[in-house]
Amino acid sequence: MFERLREFFESLTGPLPAPIAPGDPRIAVVALCIQVMEADGAVLDSERAKVRSVIREHYGLDDQTLTALVSAGETAESEAIDFYRFTSDVKRHFSEEQRIDLVGMLWEIVYADGRRNEMEDHVIWRIADLLGVSGRDRVLKRREAAARMNIGEETGLKQEE
Repeated sequence: MFERLREFFESLTGPLPAPIAPGDPRIAVVALCIQVMEADGAVLDSERAKVRSVIREHYGLDDQTLTALVSAGETAESEAIDFYRFTSDVKRHFSEEQRIDLVGMLWEIVYADGRRNEMEDHVIWRIADLLGVSGRDRVLKRREAAARMNIGEETGLKQEE
């Protein structure tokens, strides 16, 4: 009976998104993206759009699943007191290469508004450190993100090296 009712609703609205299970490591990724987005104290539409686009592209999500995942990430992020909760989850589930790629995603979010600032640098430095990503890889990913987004790498800050 329940299955027929579900099929009826799906015929009206399309398939229901798969629920995002608590403990899904993608929630930690979204929460870290949100923390980076909020690091400079100003959340712009371009940054929100970038978070959604990097998550959508990285995981190949449809709109409904993306919305559910972002919502779960926002809830988790609002309840967190530090980065450790999320970085430890990511470290448990992701390879070194995946963690380095995550740092690259975070830099794309930083550059979504066309510049970076000291707070964003600090947040990514701290997250990368907790993820076990080297300073060399962090800087390389920053440069790659700036080049991809066609932004001068020094935009907003003095040179780090």
